[in-house]
Amino acid sequence: MLFLPGHRPTWVEKAIRAGADAICLDLEDAVPAGEKEAARAVVAESVGRAKRLKPNIGVLVRVNGLPTGMTGFDLEAVMVPGVDGIFAPKIEDAADALRFDTLVEWFERRNGVSDVGLAIPMETAKAFANVEAIAASTPRIGIILGSTAEHADVAREIGFEWTPQGLETLAHRARVLLACRVAGVHAMTGLWERIHDLDGLRAFCDQGRQIGFRGQIAIHPSHVDVINQAFGPSPEDIAFYRGLVEAYQAAADAGSGAAVYRGRHIDKAHVDKATEWLARAEQVTEFDAAPAAEGEGQHA
Repeated sequence: MLFLPGHRPTWVEKAIRAGADAICLDLEDAVPAGEKEAARAVVAESVGRAKRLKPNIGVLVRVNGLPTGMTGFDLEAVMVPGVDGIFAPKIEDAADALRFDTLVEWFERRNGVSDVGLAIPMETAKAFANVEAIAASTPRIGIILGSTAEHADVAREIGFEWTPQGLETLAHRARVLLACRVAGVHAMTGLWERIHDLDGLRAFCDQGRQIGFRGQIAIHPSHVDVINQAFGPSPEDIAFYRGLVEAYQAAADAGSGAAVYRGRHIDKAHVDKATEWLARAEQVTEFDAAPAAEGEGQHA
């Protein structure tokens, strides 16, 4: 999910060229206070343009948080056809999530849109402490982000000293991941702020995937390809898991409930994991192969 300043409409094309699966048009931190009102109309137009350029791209909008008094004005403007989700900042407990849920439902009905989800970042100590309740608060929540950026709100709130290895935030991220698994919510990680350190980014992505995350946010187009490679299925992994299923099936046909595959003991639990992994890999492959709308090629 690539974040874009909401008041920069030409960045939509750049994001699509970069290969982002989803974009988040930002009305919060990325937009100066004096430009927020004008940015709402720009974001509403950008939603439609993004969908015309790449119909299957996910389009979210980060609105301003509830304490600002701007949330309703933002939602009134940007809840337009094509918006898939609202990125809801500064959520600290289940009550906050339900307040956002109520606002989104109201503007869905008012503006004639539907099925708009919520993406919620963990940005405060209180949010991390309440993540289980937040994740279970409303089925509208589709994504929770285990935020651990170097200089963002969460670093100030919790007081950790960030390192590229991320051990100081491992417990926080793991708690988010487990809460998401229990609630059936997609867990994402982030954020890598060092724009030119792509090796560091790849190591951070690999660690997130190894923990169990299945996606990451980005703030620069150059990071998208690295993230896609880290979290996407590789041909080698696809071949491995297909071979595992075939090896187990051959053993089962011969009357055995276990087998040795590439030097590893495998049984039904391994096959269940491989089958689930391959199904997800197929979904990702189909998503990536979906054609862009006519005219996108001129921007490539």
